[in-house]
Amino acid sequence: MTGHISKDPLHGVTLEMQVNALVAKYGWTKLGQLIKINCFRSDPSVKSSLKFLR
Repeated sequence: MTGHISKDPLHGVTLEMQVNALVAKYGWTKLGQLIKINCFRSDPSVKSSLKFLR
């Protein structure tokens, strides 16, 4: 018997993984320009971003 395979493309992807991928691709400065929220502009960190986004 096979296990259930999710059709959701984000299955198993955490918010932290998404934030880290965005930072790796764009960097904090570009994220702050693209998305105008303080957790990306003023003293940015993954921890503060996760706290705000949750």
